[in-house]
Amino acid sequence: MGTKAITIRGVDEEISSRLKQLAKRENKSVNKLILDMIRQHTGLKKKRKKVYHDLDHLFGRWTEDEFGEIQEVIESQRKIDRELWR
Repeated sequence: MGTKAITIRGVDEEISSRLKQLAKRENKSVNKLILDMIRQHTGLKKKRKKVYHDLDHLFGRWTEDEFGEIQEVIESQRKIDRELWR
């Protein structure tokens, strides 16, 4: 699927200036900004996955011993019980 060029007529100085300001604020080209706007308003913009931070306070809190214990538990749960698969 190729890309197409579209010309938009009737863009006055106020609209042009505002688009340039928005593009600069979002660190995008005017073309990219307009494409993103079109995608958003036509329902074609892909939604970003929500990032959760509710467990961030736990990151990096385990001691080496605690980490070793947790790893042992995880490894024991990964073992296949051959009797269950007969």
